[in-house]
Amino acid sequence: MIDLFLKDRGEVTLGGALIMKKRRILVVDDSRACRKLVKGLLASLNANLEEASNGREALDMVLENRFDLIITDVDMPEMDGVELCKNIKSFPPLRYIPIIMVSSFDSDKDVSRGFEAGASEYVSKKTVRENLYERVKSVLKESDFARDKTILVVDDSHSIRLMLREGLSMSGFGVVTAKNGEEALEILRKVKIDLILSDIHMPVMNGITLCRKVHEDPLINTIPFIVMSTDRDRSLMKKLHSLGSDTYIVKPFNMDSLTILIGKLLSDHYLLLLKEKEQLEMERNMMLASISSLILALEAKDNYTKGHSENVSAIASGMVSLTGADKDEIEVVRLGGILHDIGKIGVRDSILLKKGRLSEEEKLEIMKHPRVGFNIIKPIPSLGEVTSLILYHHERFDGKGYPEGLKGSDIPFWARIMAVADTFDALTSNRPYRSGYTEEEAYEIIHESRGTQLCPDAVDLFFQWISDQKTKKRIDKPEEKILK
Repeated sequence: MIDLFLKDRGEVTLGGALIMKKRRILVVDDSRACRKLVKGLLASLNANLEEASNGREALDMVLENRFDLIITDVDMPEMDGVELCKNIKSFPPLRYIPIIMVSSFDSDKDVSRGFEAGASEYVSKKTVRENLYERVKSVLKESDFARDKTILVVDDSHSIRLMLREGLSMSGFGVVTAKNGEEALEILRKVKIDLILSDIHMPVMNGITLCRKVHEDPLINTIPFIVMSTDRDRSLMKKLHSLGSDTYIVKPFNMDSLTILIGKLLSDHYLLLLKEKEQLEMERNMMLASISSLILALEAKDNYTKGHSENVSAIASGMVSLTGADKDEIEVVRLGGILHDIGKIGVRDSILLKKGRLSEEEKLEIMKHPRVGFNIIKPIPSLGEVTSLILYHHERFDGKGYPEGLKGSDIPFWARIMAVADTFDALTSNRPYRSGYTEEEAYEIIHESRGTQLCPDAVDLFFQWISDQKTKKRIDKPEEKILK
């Protein structure tokens, strides 16, 4: 049985899509004015800011709710900030929560006292306006770094697995454990792992064989691999290094030292991946420029579809941004919108530019374009996530769409969103055989298609996006002066 201990990362789902909740930050100060000041300084963060007036109240809130950061004054009645910090850090499930102390007591002794209690940062109230925002961003970034990483611990000793699971989870890491190398390989096929921490001497499959098998597999051989053992044999250390291990740690070891080592390995690994990503990004941009030129050439043939891809891209990416999706996911949808009709390059001009309605045979020809587009983009590795949007944007929620007749949640959620955006722009665009519908008429048609052609969640998201756009227009519109 696979033992997983993945920390609550504040995730929910909408129609099968993963959505990140806003961060929760607790501001603790006995002064209402100070709490208001701190909340004002952090207003631009994507976070829910909550308040407590003393350490006792804050501790009760932290025990009942999940917080991503605590910002606390030091000098408070009932329980001061230092005692609050000590209490939180003494409770294992809460130790990963970063704490920033903000105080008018800023001598070296006061600052040392704060750090000894477990604070991540100490900000003087004299410089809070200048420094707090950047300190908060820095602490959250470090916290996210650990929270987004999952470590695979492999050891046949239950007590060691338990000790490492608790220790690493206190630092904010997600932890998955396995009893031997064979079980570890099974996990590596199912779970995204960022670092492997493995014992050597285990039954079924030992750490040496595991290290070799990981190193030989191109899908997982970039994962940092730490070997832990009571064995101090240097020749064994050399052998493991030649098999692909990154470092070797001798038992027993200090948990703080291990956490620092893991952080360094993950940081180095991140920098290496960043360089590779930059190279791939450059190659992808060159490829996209070529493909975009093809799309522009395609749309230039037909005045009725000019700008359609850009419109669909803007609507769909705007809708996805409302789900709390990260910038990478939004970019996937933006590109999907640009590329969704690329397969029409394979459709004859006599059909594509026909002024009248299409025959059944011609409709079947047009219906091939999602598959053609998928085949065009599929060979480009960096656009792998975009292919499902291209292939499935004409699937219907009731299963009557094409090319595969997928139904309901079997259709990827981003593709369901794309279908709504595509439908709206098609409805409001002129065609050779009809004028475009008004926006209000298109809204009515989309509403009527909710649950049949179109996904209900995606339709609701579309109308939420439309409402937000109208609100922004009202705000941006300059107030007209009325002359009497």
